[in-house]
Parts: sequence; C-alpha cells; structure tokens
Amino acid sequence: QLLGQAGGLEGLLKKFQENGLGEVAASWVGKGQNLPISAEQIQKVLGNEQVAAIASKLGVDPQQASMQLAQMLPGLVDKLTPDGQVAQGGDLLAQGANLLKGFMKS
Repeated sequence: QLLGQAGGLEGLLKKFQENGLGEVAASWVGKGQNLPISAEQIQKVLGNEQVAAIASKLGVDPQQASMQLAQMLPGLVDKLTPDGQVAQGGDLLAQGANLLKGFMKS
C-alpha cells in the first residue's frame, strides 16, 4: 500500500531524494551495502498522515510504525531491486506484499 500511495517504487525513491536522502535510498537499490535510516527520517519523508495511516493498519503508534519501517524498508527495497536497478513493469506491489509478509513472520 505504501508503494501504491507513493507512485510505486520509483515514486517512493523520489520522495527520499526530494528530502535529501537520495544517497541512502540509492544504497538500497544498488548492489552494495544498505545504508541505515532512522525512524525520524522515515517520518520526514513519508509525513505524519501517511505514517499515522500505516500505524493504524499495523495496530501500533506512529513512532513504532516509523521504527518498523526504518528496519524493514532498506531490505524490502533491496529485494525488489535484485539487479541493482528499479525494474520497469512487473507487479512490484504484489512482490513487495509477499516480501513484507516474510519480514513480518521473522
């Protein structure tokens, strides 16, 4: 849902770039090590409304949602971009949902 609201993976990555975190997000796409992101940076990029909506769906408070996204998002984007670039086409939303389910179980 996050990817859908952001305009897909490209839109989400653009949000990070617009907020001065393009290098961080690019590390998740690239084949090197994923740079970390903080809950505060997630909050800045996504905004209060979107984080609150995610928190509501997860049944946690917004701070917890930001912390969980900060932990999961780098790995999720990394797995959605196995070739080191954003794939054109394909059902990234379904892939992301399946990957997220795997993260939530672990």
